[in-house]
Amino acid sequence: MDAAEEPQPPVIYTMENKPIVTCAGDQNLFTSLYPTLSQQLPREPMEWRRSYGRAPKMIHLESNFVQFKEELLPKEGNKALLTFPFLHIYWTECCDTEVYKATVKDDLTKWQNILKAHSSVDWLIVVVENDAKKKNKTNILPRTSIADKMRNDFCNKQSDRCVVLSDPLKDSSRTQESWNAFLTKLRTLLLLSFTKNLGKFEDDMRTLREKRTEPGWSFCEYFMVQEELAFVFEMLQQFEDALVQYDELDALFSQYVVNFGAGDGANWLAFFCQPVKSWNGLVLRKPIDMEKRELLQRQEATLLDLRSYLFSRQCTLLLFLQRPWEVAQRALALLHSCVQELKLLEVSVPPGALDCWVFLSCLEVLQRIEGCCDRAQMDSNIAHTVGLWSYATEKLKSLGYLCGLVSERGPNSEDLNRTVDLLAGLGAERPETANAAQSPYKKLKEALSSVEAFEKHYLDLSHAAIEMYTSIGRIRSAKLVGKDLAEFYMRKQSPQKAEVYLQGALRTYLAEGWALPITHTRKQLAECQKHLGQVENYLQTSSLLASDCHLTDEERRHFCREILGFAGQQSDPPGHKVVLPMHSFAQLRDLHFDPSNAVVHVGGVLSVEMTLCSQMPVPVHVEQIALSVHFSIEKNSYRKTAEWLTKHKTSNGVISFPAEATSLPASQHSPPALELHEVFERSPSDNALHTAGIICRNAHLLLRRQESGSSPDTPAGLTLEDGGHVLRCSGVTLEPGPNRITFRTQAREPGTYTLRQLCAVLGRVWFVLPHIYPLVQYDVYSQEPQLHVEPLADRLLAGIPQKVKFTVTTGHYTVKQGDSLQLSNVEAMLILGQAENRAVIYSNSREKSCDAWLRIQSSDKVTSISLPAAPAYHAIEFELDVLSMPPAPTTTGDGDTLGTSEPHEKHRDRQKAGLHMDSTDHKVSIDCPWSIYSTVIALTFSVPFRTTHALLSAGTRKYIQVCVQNLSELDFRLSDGALVDTGAGTHLQLVPLNTQCQQRIYSKQSVFFVWELKWVQEPPPSLHCRFSVGFSPASEERLSVSLKPYTYEFQVDNFFTLYTVRAEIAPPAGMEHCRTGALCCLEVSITRLSGLLEVDKDEALTESNEYFSTKLMYEVVDNSSNWAVCGKSCGVISMPVAAQATHRVHMEVMPLFAGYLPLPDVRLFKYLPHHSAHSSQLDAAGSRTTPCPWTSTWTSSWTAAASRGEAARTRPPAASTGACLCPGSRRFPPARSSTPAWAPRSWWSPARTTTCWKSVSHDRTSGSSAGLTASAL
Repeated sequence: MDAAEEPQPPVIYTMENKPIVTCAGDQNLFTSLYPTLSQQLPREPMEWRRSYGRAPKMIHLESNFVQFKEELLPKEGNKALLTFPFLHIYWTECCDTEVYKATVKDDLTKWQNILKAHSSVDWLIVVVENDAKKKNKTNILPRTSIADKMRNDFCNKQSDRCVVLSDPLKDSSRTQESWNAFLTKLRTLLLLSFTKNLGKFEDDMRTLREKRTEPGWSFCEYFMVQEELAFVFEMLQQFEDALVQYDELDALFSQYVVNFGAGDGANWLAFFCQPVKSWNGLVLRKPIDMEKRELLQRQEATLLDLRSYLFSRQCTLLLFLQRPWEVAQRALALLHSCVQELKLLEVSVPPGALDCWVFLSCLEVLQRIEGCCDRAQMDSNIAHTVGLWSYATEKLKSLGYLCGLVSERGPNSEDLNRTVDLLAGLGAERPETANAAQSPYKKLKEALSSVEAFEKHYLDLSHAAIEMYTSIGRIRSAKLVGKDLAEFYMRKQSPQKAEVYLQGALRTYLAEGWALPITHTRKQLAECQKHLGQVENYLQTSSLLASDCHLTDEERRHFCREILGFAGQQSDPPGHKVVLPMHSFAQLRDLHFDPSNAVVHVGGVLSVEMTLCSQMPVPVHVEQIALSVHFSIEKNSYRKTAEWLTKHKTSNGVISFPAEATSLPASQHSPPALELHEVFERSPSDNALHTAGIICRNAHLLLRRQESGSSPDTPAGLTLEDGGHVLRCSGVTLEPGPNRITFRTQAREPGTYTLRQLCAVLGRVWFVLPHIYPLVQYDVYSQEPQLHVEPLADRLLAGIPQKVKFTVTTGHYTVKQGDSLQLSNVEAMLILGQAENRAVIYSNSREKSCDAWLRIQSSDKVTSISLPAAPAYHAIEFELDVLSMPPAPTTTGDGDTLGTSEPHEKHRDRQKAGLHMDSTDHKVSIDCPWSIYSTVIALTFSVPFRTTHALLSAGTRKYIQVCVQNLSELDFRLSDGALVDTGAGTHLQLVPLNTQCQQRIYSKQSVFFVWELKWVQEPPPSLHCRFSVGFSPASEERLSVSLKPYTYEFQVDNFFTLYTVRAEIAPPAGMEHCRTGALCCLEVSITRLSGLLEVDKDEALTESNEYFSTKLMYEVVDNSSNWAVCGKSCGVISMPVAAQATHRVHMEVMPLFAGYLPLPDVRLFKYLPHHSAHSSQLDAAGSRTTPCPWTSTWTSSWTAAASRGEAARTRPPAASTGACLCPGSRRFPPARSSTPAWAPRSWWSPARTTTCWKSVSHDRTSGSSAGLTASAL
């Protein structure tokens, strides 16, 4: 509370600064109230509303109460907020008027005059009331009189600036209320003053920042101003706002440095470009580094001083915010940016000084974070700190190289002097770390003191960094540190330790595909392997580097010379060779076979042209290039024919191999490609295929154990195949890039040859491609002579000449002059020999060799074909015409007769489904000169026609219709169609109705022939007919051979008419037409046309005294639901067997619709006894009834419908207004009854029809089932 005599520079410590409040008046009074006031003031939070739309915050106000002195009031131009008094309070407990007038009033007046002189308007007068003093004074005024006097004298317009505090030292409710009112007023005035002065300070700061482009503007001055604002926020415990101020300063300075690097520099940056003389690292153990702050104030700080002080303040605030991991992240970014800023500003830095500063700073940050967190937190947040560990390791390594601590001989005098200079730049150790055993200062000083100490510290840091990177999954970073460690071991002449780290790094880079790190690591590994004497591994790595395009040409040639130099040396022991993978030496691009199908017969010559792309930078002379070939024979002595092999081979004979990326050669640890091959198991007896599968031929390579400890470039597992089949090419010079190499071989043994390995020999060094993939094979066959006969067309048609192709594959047999094929003649097939027959001879590769004449000689039993002379493994092809006699088709029941009792739609569907040509096979036996056994071939000929017949009726007249359908793809000419009765009777006459002599029948079309059947006496019960017609292809005008006509035989039974049925509907009496819903009379007349015939003499015939009779059953049905049959719809009648005998039946029917309605169907059934009636009928509901003696066994040729085509005209009822009218009333009826009125007409009735309704499609006159009015049998 007591101020010093002399004003001292304030010593600022974070968290101890508080807003200053001065106290004037009675100091003893304030001293007695201070404990309570300082305890109660920060208890309640206040809402702080800021300008510029910033979010309000709740803060707790604390104050530093000091005695009022005029020296504390701010002078003009003073920008320090921490020493600024925000509020002035005058304390008094005067209760006597005389005392007030004598002393207090004058003291108050003097106090206010001083405040007004310094433009300070934030003040408060506190009058303390004490009841004890009031009792001792008898002449005092009421307590309000002194306060009112003061308000009148000093608070004219601000009466609230004078408050009364009643008995503040007592414990009563009145005292507590008084304290609450006073504290609220004090907090409000203090916050108002604070907001007002802070806003003014921010405005002044912005004004100063906007002048940064003016000459003479100083960043250090501005830094102090904005830091003052940060101190205020920190004083209010608003650490986030305070951190923002330092971040803005950081960003502003960084932008100026960037602009300086771009050529736009500021004058004040010259202060920070002075040479670096101290590099003692960051200071994070004090809230404020006053030493560096004073350097900034005096504008004597270097760039490292500014960055160190700025980060120390950011670190302090981040730790207050409990964000230590952000400290680590910011520190790593700071260290890297400082290195770049020193380069941009061209600051002079002694060698190694920056490394010392970075190393000390990394350890300082890590130890500061460790002091705030426990071990569990540190282990779980390694990802944030591992970067600092790695950076410290890197800088320590640089210091070791600089100071000669890594060389073989140790540091020299120059290195020692440099070490002394670096340690001198560190200065003395700071007092706060002097007692710490593992301070960064001590670690660095110890590491630079000796070679052994440096090695210990460097290995500890490296292993710690590798372990941390590995634990968080950053394997690539761990391998990078391992590479630095390997370089250290190489400097220390320990290549065996370095190899482990280099192999691990290379394996990672190969797996991830990093081209440049792969190249760099391989160079290091090659040096390591050379020191270790690993010849084979060194040669392998050298071959990879010689083919690496990321190296310079000189470097590639160097490694290539290393390989060639070793290859030219004498082997020790003799015969020892080094086997290396070929992918780094050369790459196989493609193979080309000649012949292109890679199929050659025994004794033939096969050439393989290979494109090999050399990866070496110089021409390389190769002593020998060899292709290892694996020979295999199919199981069960199965030999593939040349034809089969040709179909299953590539047409161009070129096999391409996928190009391997030269920048990323495949690791030897990657699994080899699958070599899949098909496997067939065939029966030994008939050579039939019964099992097919796939095998992997390199399963032993895929399933072998992978060695994890070996180098990824180590040629492990390379073995040379020692086989008897090898293709060689010697004395080859491989130029850089593509090279063509040709191998030739003569086939000796039949089988399959698979190219397995490719080997290039350079003295002691053998480059081997262990597996050629995709699978490459060529086949050698030894083929037996074969004869193959096949038609040239898809189908051979019977009856016309057809061409057949003969192919003789000579195989290993040589056809001599005079060899011939002996064909046994078949009676129904002729071989037509032409005057000029030529044969074509082809080579094995289907190239035409020559033409030759073919001589054909025929006899009764044998046809001899003389073959031209041909060498082995050639083919003879020629064509012959053959003629097959068409068989005479006959009827096979109802299936060959049109017009059966099935519906027309069903018959049409059956025709579409059954449109296939009948065929016949002819087997020909051929004797070949190369075999003692005969070869039997089968030729299938198809009959191009399908013929059906139909019996048509018109009353009692009968017609026979023959339909010829062309089922082939050719058009034919038909001529001389004839139909004859093959029976012995001469009383029948067939009158043709076709007038054209020749007709053209197109593909998939039909031609009909019709004859009328006439007789003069009782016709026989059956008629045997033969139809014949001449035919020839329409495309050929003349044929060299006469063709036999096409014949068709069939039989017609029961073709005469026995009964006629006539139905007639009469409207009700008094009506002209039938009406819907009214009963009408249906009269059915059944008339016998002839007397007793032979067909009537059966068990149903009964004889009476005057005539014979038979029983008939009639049935009236309406399947179209136009009529309702009322009463009995069926019955049995006894029909006299006499000419013109007639029976009439009457019944009632009711029309259901208006319009022209077809009459119901009338069906007749003939009676059969129980023992002969085994068929059944479907009733109206669709269920099957039990067998009954009535069955429709009569054919439709026995019946005729006299009323077919008639319709009854009906009208709607007179009282109905919604019914459809008939056509006569000019209204159209519904669609289901819209049937036109047809007059009675003649009609055609097909044979074997049970009802005319179902066979009406053959009625040439009506053409529709809607016009039928009666059914007939």
